Amino acid sequence: MKRHFILITILASSFALHSQNKIITITNTLSVDREFETVELTQKILGLPSSAKLEELAVKEANSDLYLESQAVDNDGDGIMDVLLFQPKIAASASKDFEIVPSSNTPGTKNINCYSRFVPERTDDYAWENNKVAFRTYGPVAQKMVEDNIPGGTLTSGIDAWLKRVEYPIINKWYEKMTSGAGTYHKDTGEGLDNFAVGNSRGIGGIAVKADGKYYFSKNFISWKTITTGSIRTSFILTYADWDANGKKITESKFISLDYGSYLSRFEINIKGAKTIAAGITLHEKKGTTGNNIKEGWLSYWEPIEDSEIGMGLVAPKNTMSSFDNYVTDEKELSNLYGNIAVKKNKAVYYAGFGWKKGSPFKTKEEWETYLSSFATKINNPLVVKLKK
Repeated sequence: MKRHFILITILASSFALHSQNKIITITNTLSVDREFETVELTQKILGLPSSAKLEELAVKEANSDLYLESQAVDNDGDGIMDVLLFQPKIAASASKDFEIVPSSNTPGTKNINCYSRFVPERTDDYAWENNKVAFRTYGPVAQKMVEDNIPGGTLTSGIDAWLKRVEYPIINKWYEKMTSGAGTYHKDTGEGLDNFAVGNSRGIGGIAVKADGKYYFSKNFISWKTITTGSIRTSFILTYADWDANGKKITESKFISLDYGSYLSRFEINIKGAKTIAAGITLHEKKGTTGNNIKEGWLSYWEPIEDSEIGMGLVAPKNTMSSFDNYVTDEKELSNLYGNIAVKKNKAVYYAGFGWKKGSPFKTKEEWETYLSSFATKINNPLVVKLKK
């Protein structure tokens, strides 16, 4: 009797697991091939009960043994995975079916392609990267060092760029090289370098609030929280001390993410005290060329950088960037190209990033702006996910 009970339990468990297998159809509504775009699956989209664990699921092509990289993410920190991420490749104006299966069947190990962390050994940076680009920004210790006239500090809420030209992660390697005295990330030995000056500018994607013709912005972040790192996405939250914009108290935090294959980080700004934010790109020595298409929702700046060139860009979802300001001043590091982005329900969303001529396929301003235009079209026309009945 006991053997029969065990057998029935095994069969029942097998049936329950098999019954969770779902088929989804991904449709590309654009007349261009799509890849390196992240699809987010939830329990609701998959028609699964709240007890289902997304981390126990994997994605494969229907009628095929080809498994796709996937990553489960707990966005709100409650211990329950909220989304299952994957990046399908879909031909122009086409649809493709994928099967959601138990992850125990998935072959191989997952790579950490998208990575971020707090860096206390280099004062208190927060750095992030994927296989294309890398960024960092600065914390309270670096700020206090400047305020106390201690060498080595940094006072800015601007976003710094690390110009990598390899697909593999470099953050830990470069910091180790610097802190151990074995070398410097300010010199290119084949992987890229940090020669991007952020200073008090907005760097690539820092924000400001304009009041009475002047731009105001926060100091360094005061706290951080890593949400996820993995094969598809890294994401984290930075919180800032309340700051003043000409008498208005501004409360700000940033939810930043970077997906595999993208040259642009996604910024979700949670802000109180402003109806519009100005997301900025530094103009450095004002030797570059700006570009814009407000209808499509992007701004660009292409400039020389030492013996190469770099394209910087901002992209906002449709109808959220109302205008731009090519703000040029003689004040040091304060010339920025600003995109004015609407705040709705205390939130504003945009994407910001760069393409370095030595580390990307973008060799001209026109090629860079073609990428920004394509990126804008794709975020406004996301891949369509439908559960197959």
